[in-house]
Order: sequence, then structure tokens, then C-alpha cells
Amino acid sequence: MTVDDIRSFNRFYTRLIGALDYGRQLYAPYTLTESRVLYELAHSPRTDVADLRTGLHLDAGYLTRILNKFETEGLIERGPSERDPRRRRIRLTARGRETADLLDERARQTVGALLAGVAPDDRPRLAEALRTVRTLLSGDRAPRPEDVVLREPAPGDLGWIVQRNAVLYAAEYGWNVEYEGLVARIVADFAEDHDPRAERVWIAELDGAPVGCVMCVRDEAPGTARLRLLLVDPGARGLGIGDRLVTAVVGFARGAGYRELVLWTNDVLTTARRIYQRHGFVLVAEKPHRSFGQDLVGQDWRLDLRARAE
Repeated sequence: MTVDDIRSFNRFYTRLIGALDYGRQLYAPYTLTESRVLYELAHSPRTDVADLRTGLHLDAGYLTRILNKFETEGLIERGPSERDPRRRRIRLTARGRETADLLDERARQTVGALLAGVAPDDRPRLAEALRTVRTLLSGDRAPRPEDVVLREPAPGDLGWIVQRNAVLYAAEYGWNVEYEGLVARIVADFAEDHDPRAERVWIAELDGAPVGCVMCVRDEAPGTARLRLLLVDPGARGLGIGDRLVTAVVGFARGAGYRELVLWTNDVLTTARRIYQRHGFVLVAEKPHRSFGQDLVGQDWRLDLRARAE
């Protein structure tokens, strides 16, 4: 490997990205940098101006001009940071989130078209090569919370939810195939019939691989949403992913007009229960039961979305 090898690859890749971007006007009417700022605001857990500037390596004046433009167009709102009143917090408006989602969808479609030219048998090799490049050039840097992206499920992700739940709960709690069957039914019901305005799945991704998930689905009770299948892969724990996933569900449920958010869990899942408590969920009932090959205590938790909003 020589310097010329890397420079040659860079020229190839920038030509490829240039063709994807400008040939199809992927980010119009925004520049690539403006689109990246919107992406970070839609996906990053930290949305202070200082965090954006540091994370994107942008000049302060340049970032200010971008944010002024976004505010004028009604894409963002600015206010004091909850962590530090001396900082400025940025939040996407509904219009801003729609714009970010549109740009993200364009990017997914374009890259999807690129991948369509790669034979299915070659795609695992491509994915592994990309991970290898990132690992080697990052100097084995430990992952950071900002490296994690929350996104909608791609093809294969729903199957990953079933497989990963089954494997982890068998390894950590000794649950049998009965639990895998339950997860498979939940996921299948969502895949076959769901209202995207009222129901959603989030996948947490790190270095191109899924490491967590959660679902928000309509409950049988009117005005009620249900949080389901919160999971964080052991190798990605400690990055605040569980909190981010629950935050996403709560925000979505409130925005969709639900009055309350409920969930069912078991008392052995202590880490998840602490996350629910931090978000204001209240334990309303518990009952011993025999499921998944184990004696468990099931728990019902509830969050009043109207009270939290007030």
C-alpha cells in the first residue's frame, strides 16, 4: 500500500460520488454541506451549535450562515441549551424534518441504484471491505455516541430484529424458542400491515451494522401507542443507544397525537426498566407468569404523554 494507491482510490471515489450527487441533483436545492447539517440535526443526539461545529469541522461563521438560512426557511428553531444555558440548542421543525427525510430518501434511492449493479453474492464482500477501511483508518478508535445513527429499517433489518432478539435473550436469560416465536409474530404483523403515520420501527446503526432496535405500534386501547422490542447489542452498550431509542419513540408517539404510551416487560430486564423510569414511565401492574421456559414477573408500564407535554 502506497500514498499513490490511496490517492488513486480517492480520485475514483470522489468521481463516483460526484456522479451520484451533481448528475442527479441529489441535494438540490441545498449544498452538500447544508444537507450534511440537516442530516446531523435529524440523527445526532447532540444538537448544540458547538457540537455541530466540532462534529462537522465547520468554520463558525459558515455554520452560522447556514443556520440563519435554515431558520429563515422555517427548517429549524433555536433556543437555550438544556445542558448549558450559555449554549444554543437547535431543533428541526416539522418542515425541517420533512426536508431532511426527503434528502435522506433521495440518498438511499441513489445508493440503492448503485448497489443494484453489484451482484448479491458480492455484497457481503463489499460490506466487509468498507468496514475494514473504517476500522484500519480510524486507528482502532473506540465508538462514540455520535457514531450511532437511528434510521428506518432497510430490507433484512426486520429479520435481524427477530434473529438478534432470539440469540441475545437465549444467551443472557435462557429464554427458549417460544420468545423467538413471539418476536416473529410482532415483526410479521408490523411488516404486513402498519400505518407509517402512526407506527414506526427504528434501527440503531454503528459502522454500517445494526446494533439496536425499537418499535412503536398502535395499541388496542384508543389513543394509546405501545413500545415494543427495545434491544441494544452487547457490543454497543454504554453509548446511550437505549435512551435514544426510547426518546425517539416518545417523541414520535407524542407527535402522532397519542395520549399515552404503554409497554410490557419483565422484572429481570433491569437496564431497560431504568431507561423507562428515566423517561417518566410508571409501573402500573405486575404479575408472575411462566413464559419462554422461565418463571418471570411481567410488568406493565405507562407514560402519560399529555402530562409530560405540559
